[in-house]
Amino acid sequence: MTPVKPLPQYLVTRYHGWKATTFAENHAWYRRLADEGQRPRAMVISCCDSRVHVTSIFGADQGEFFIHRNIANLVPPHEPDGNQHGTSAAIEFAVTALKVTHLIVMGHSLCGGVKGCYDMCSGNAPELEEKSSFVGRWMDLLRPGFERLPEGTDAERQTLLEYEAVKTSLDNLMTFPFVREAVEADRLSLHGCHNDIAEGGLKMLDPRTGVFEAV
Repeated sequence: MTPVKPLPQYLVTRYHGWKATTFAENHAWYRRLADEGQRPRAMVISCCDSRVHVTSIFGADQGEFFIHRNIANLVPPHEPDGNQHGTSAAIEFAVTALKVTHLIVMGHSLCGGVKGCYDMCSGNAPELEEKSSFVGRWMDLLRPGFERLPEGTDAERQTLLEYEAVKTSLDNLMTFPFVREAVEADRLSLHGCHNDIAEGGLKMLDPRTGVFEAV
């Protein structure tokens, strides 16, 4: 049998606190979500980073966002090869089944995945070049973005690579036929954002200029 242990006590305590307060005060809303199913208007693709909390950033309640998280908020290109694709499956479900009207790619500052890609492409992370590295092979998606970086300090270029991660994901989204069809039919809007963790800032990609501007 798989070696599974009970939850740590601090999580159990927090659960009971939530059940007695937040859940109890909003029981009717949770019952409605259970009975009627989810009907989110937006999907958010964000990073696994524990510091990124999109529901808090936008003040969202349960049922408002369909959220998919992965390393560096990346979307791979459309590859119908019969293999298992978690991110692609989430996008397919959101667009074709839930019929979300907005799809937001949320990047963030000090992204460890992006830094790993930057170090790997700079020759400073040989362990990520190994074929056995899941992180390295995933971050290969961002190699073209690294090649587009201008000259500058490492810190400046890593921030620009975070922006490139969002742009790469948006470009790859349009390789999915059902996404392209929904966008062209004006049933779906794509959005690119970047969250500054330290300052609480939010930037949005301006489609006219390709620049991230403060919201």
